[in-house]
Amino acid sequence: MNTILYINNLTKKFGSLTAVDNLSFTIEKGNVYGILGPNGSGKSTTLGIVLNVVNKTSGDFQWFNGNTSTHDALKKVGAIIERPNFYPYMTAFQNLQLVCKIKEVSEEKISEKLQLVGLLDRKDSKFSTFSLGMKQRLAIASALLNDPEILILDEPTNGLDPQGIHQIREIIRKIASLGTTILLASHLLDEVEKVCSHVVILRKGVSLYSGSVDAMNASHGFLTMQSNSMDALEQALEGNSKFGNIKRDGEYLIAYLNQPMDAAEVNRFLFEKGITLSHLVKRKESLEEQFLELTKQK
Repeated sequence: MNTILYINNLTKKFGSLTAVDNLSFTIEKGNVYGILGPNGSGKSTTLGIVLNVVNKTSGDFQWFNGNTSTHDALKKVGAIIERPNFYPYMTAFQNLQLVCKIKEVSEEKISEKLQLVGLLDRKDSKFSTFSLGMKQRLAIASALLNDPEILILDEPTNGLDPQGIHQIREIIRKIASLGTTILLASHLLDEVEKVCSHVVILRKGVSLYSGSVDAMNASHGFLTMQSNSMDALEQALEGNSKFGNIKRDGEYLIAYLNQPMDAAEVNRFLFEKGITLSHLVKRKESLEEQFLELTKQK
């Protein structure tokens, strides 16, 4: 696969605050990546560094296999990392004409990009008459004028109503289906789950998970158990590699599975160890539960 962006041990400090802490991940062509984390987790700082608007403290990153300078590479990148900034009394079409002049690209793509974001019928309307969602869609159109290989979006649905959120997500899917790689930062798990193929989860600038969304969804679940000998139960589970993290929760023991196991197999294994369960419930861990478990303050 073609590597679009390679990030290696990236660190950014603001005085005593470490905003990005030894972060590494790779973006391959043709996927939709989400950088997911609570506010203040380092998402925007990471995007700022790779877009050359924030200076890194240490580490490095390379665009397009390191074959081009960052300045030249960014000509193949489309990005929206701040609120759309257009002239209010110019029309949508006129604003995009201005963007074409700044980017030194042909104006012939304007109608095509307006069509893509569902604004072609409003091309002669002034920007000041647009809703927040329409302004965001126009910003996406402007970021696509140079036919970028990757589109970078920072919190693309922030502040939008449910209809606006749905429209932006549909546009992201459409852009991805046309072959453009996408990197978006979001604090919304729902957003990443619905539009992304891969996710990097950040907390306090540290990567807690990096991989496919499907792999996170493939969690084998967890078991809630109770026995008259909880210590023996805990000891038996800890001695079996099929079980991962084990923790007490009030009167119950919760054991996360490293591989598939049904309730009958668990019962049989424990019975052979001389342990009888008075309570056994198997549950699939949702992506939301995994996210909250990963990002909770420790």
